Amino acid sequence: MSEQDSNQNTHNKVALITGGVRRIGAEIATMLHNNGFRLALHYRNSRDEAKALQDKLNAIRADSVILIQADLHITKGLNELVHSTVKRFGQLDVVVNNASSFYPTPMGEATEEQWDDLFGSNLKAPFFLAQAAASALKQSCGCIVNIVDIHSDRPLKEHPIYCMAKAGLAMMTKSLAKELGPEVRVNGVAPGAILWPENDMDELTQQRIVSRNFLKRQGHPSDIARTVLFLTTQSPYITGQVIAVDGGRSLNS
Repeated sequence: MSEQDSNQNTHNKVALITGGVRRIGAEIATMLHNNGFRLALHYRNSRDEAKALQDKLNAIRADSVILIQADLHITKGLNELVHSTVKRFGQLDVVVNNASSFYPTPMGEATEEQWDDLFGSNLKAPFFLAQAAASALKQSCGCIVNIVDIHSDRPLKEHPIYCMAKAGLAMMTKSLAKELGPEVRVNGVAPGAILWPENDMDELTQQRIVSRNFLKRQGHPSDIARTVLFLTTQSPYITGQVIAVDGGRSLNS
């Protein structure tokens, strides 16, 4: 079987997705599951949503989804995420670093606790999870997909710490592609206007953001999920890349 054929055969492959039970994470989980993946879905506090998604997907294919509760800020617990996944399924093919904290930290108001939280969820945890998963991924010739952000390259006002952390995640994607190749591919997806923050954002602000992209419309979580599916199943010669899924927003100055 060729490398490409193997890459495209997703039946029984295993993906570990952080923050995999809500919003974009749940969409990624559903997309991969629909394409034959077995899933280990991490969550922190969203137990009810996690159980609902697990029940829904296991009803389609029995015993294909497990849940793992963890606080990603506790670095020593990241090894357990990998261990639990491999113990249950016998392998690990894909890690999707999706979990993220997002909120404003204006200069003059930012705190060290906010720094630790935003860098912890957006950069530190993805790095140490990748390190913990490296051995299993090398055995399966697997891959890592990091959910970055277009603001890793274009700063968002009043969000300097978040933007710096995501910029670090973009560089981590490139660095780990060198560190883990040739067995493991590492890529990223940078969403644009896909889902609005869960805190309030008025309609005028939303319209202004959408007007800056060249498709003049908001994206959908499935746009991110399809890109993750592409990077995990149909791109055996792509590594070290961050793909912007932003309706062309990144073309603007």
